[in-house]
Amino acid sequence: MVRTHCPYCALQCGTTIEVSSREGVTVQPDEDFPVNAGRLCAKGWTAPQLLSASDRLTSPLLRDGSRAAHRRVSWPTALDDTVTRLRRIIDESGPDAVAVFGGGGLTNEKAYLLGKFARVALGTSQIDYNGRFCMSSAAAAGTAAFGTDRGLPFPVTDLAAADVVLLAGANVAETMPPLMQHLERADLIVIDPRCSATAERAALHLRPMPGTDLALALGLLHAAVTDGHVDRSYVARRTTGFEEAWRRAAEWWPERVERVTGVPVADQYVAVRMLAAAGRRYVLTGRGAEQHSKGTDTVAAYINLALALGMPGREGSGYGCLTGQGNGQGGREHGQKADQLPGYRKITDPAARAHVAGVWGVDPDELPGAGPSGYELLDSLGRPGGPRALLVFGSNPVVSAPDARRITARLAALDLLVVADFVPSETARMADAVLPVTQWAEEDGTMTNLEGRVLRRRRALDPPAEVRSDLWVLRELAVRLGQPPERFPAEPREVFAELRRASAGGVADYSGIDFDGLDAPVHWPSRSEGESTPRLFLDRFAHDDGRARFVAVTHRDAAELPDAAYPLHATTGRVLAHYQSGAQTRRVPELVAAAGDAFVEVHPETALRAKVHDGHLARVVSRRGATVARVRTVASLRTDTVFLPFHFPDAGRANSITNPALDPTSGMPEFKVCAARLEPVDEEPGVAVGGQL
Repeated sequence: MVRTHCPYCALQCGTTIEVSSREGVTVQPDEDFPVNAGRLCAKGWTAPQLLSASDRLTSPLLRDGSRAAHRRVSWPTALDDTVTRLRRIIDESGPDAVAVFGGGGLTNEKAYLLGKFARVALGTSQIDYNGRFCMSSAAAAGTAAFGTDRGLPFPVTDLAAADVVLLAGANVAETMPPLMQHLERADLIVIDPRCSATAERAALHLRPMPGTDLALALGLLHAAVTDGHVDRSYVARRTTGFEEAWRRAAEWWPERVERVTGVPVADQYVAVRMLAAAGRRYVLTGRGAEQHSKGTDTVAAYINLALALGMPGREGSGYGCLTGQGNGQGGREHGQKADQLPGYRKITDPAARAHVAGVWGVDPDELPGAGPSGYELLDSLGRPGGPRALLVFGSNPVVSAPDARRITARLAALDLLVVADFVPSETARMADAVLPVTQWAEEDGTMTNLEGRVLRRRRALDPPAEVRSDLWVLRELAVRLGQPPERFPAEPREVFAELRRASAGGVADYSGIDFDGLDAPVHWPSRSEGESTPRLFLDRFAHDDGRARFVAVTHRDAAELPDAAYPLHATTGRVLAHYQSGAQTRRVPELVAAAGDAFVEVHPETALRAKVHDGHLARVVSRRGATVARVRTVASLRTDTVFLPFHFPDAGRANSITNPALDPTSGMPEFKVCAARLEPVDEEPGVAVGGQL
């Protein structure tokens, strides 16, 4: 029996794995791990099935020309061919002609070594990762307000004693079901345009029109001030910037907010009074608030509300962000993000560059500067002056990127696309070189969950004979590019030891964490042996003066509004059975049986006007493209809104219509709202759309 963690979301639920010749790999929830306390969702229970997926990648593949079929080759052939082509591109066009795109599901060791590989072995500034599509707005807002970004600056278990929890844009009953056990005691205030599974359990459900979350947050702060709920003593002692933030929010009186959002004035006051009256209370944001072209400001407005009520930095209360991807927290701390070095250091900081360069044994002046954010990087591929080659680790942008048809065209324009994965994702299918790598149960490493708890992922079984770890792949590529082997260790324990040194003194300091001592997981920062910090900000915030910052923000419209041609708001999200782009979960028969088809939720009146019918196919069209999905009429949905899950490929790819308008601070695309219309499809029910691969 091996103790490890679920391969999916940022809860990182504790599990135990057994491997037997008779039953194969079986999983059980870890009763002693406090985050899930013996519970798993459908994805966690079925995770072992992915290990034996029928189309598992088991040997390297090369393609001779964009139209040729992949052929099996040896590792030396695949690596030599890849490096020969990379060298040619670098010699002709310079290091920035090669780009790297990582993932929020990579272990800390992989994320760390990937960033080092890009900046040292390739010498490129062109590196970012898919967490830019997930956590970037909350990270930017949290850093501005508190001086550091940790999704939950308190343990998940603290929520179990809460009296009231406000969930802004988070459907945890479907995306993180084991978390719901910690919310059973609390009265929930759910902000979501849909009556989601979480909203059905709410004491109060606020349903803003998509794209108006920021106006609602400003209205709640307005109500808190005018209703007399501001904790003036806390604001004076522990914060700065309240007056300017209030001047902006003063323009958003509840009646105006109702006109913009559709949320009744009375409900705005009820929400604030529920929070203000509670002894233990939390404000938590999710992707619904964050995935907007103004997502950073929206999160800032919810943080302003929490600060005005005196919540952050007090045990039993606070603000937190519900990180999505399995290592969404650790994945953004150790260097695969365009503007960061290990330890959550800024790549533009000379002291940070000198420290990390010293650990790496290179000249700080040799390190490249900050590169473009995720979507900007992907959109520049194959263009004049843009990268000619891309290496992808742990991501599937063909399905997950906004305006995905455009990004697919950019990938097709590359001279070289290299994908490391364990299944033939849609992106891997386009690749010139496909490198088969290990899965969660076949490798050691560390992950950092949504509460900043650093965990051990433990190897339970051997991978297929020709499968290698991502660390091994990076080391072999680096050596072929002229790096000394010792600079790129391939053993997770060695990489983590180096990560500890590189992160020492940084915001996300792991220097006190012992890889072999993680039977008792540690919350960062850990600056000395055995130190753990489960609750941040109890004495001071991370800014130099110890105070939190109110950030003055005001509402602005979504980047794209409905009109006569596109009269509806389209919004996207997740469903219980699937995870991210679906490349993993769409290979699990039980999950496909539960949700095997792309669908679109539509209010019955809206369906009637568009001449589409429940159970039949419809086309959802935006200014960028169209997707086909099966209609589900939902009477609780807003009549001006349609909802699509984003887990499906091909004709059912929801991101074919989403808007790549970017948040100017975080680089987050506006996944959560675009203008769209519905069209009937002349096809009978029963035809699958974008289901199992």
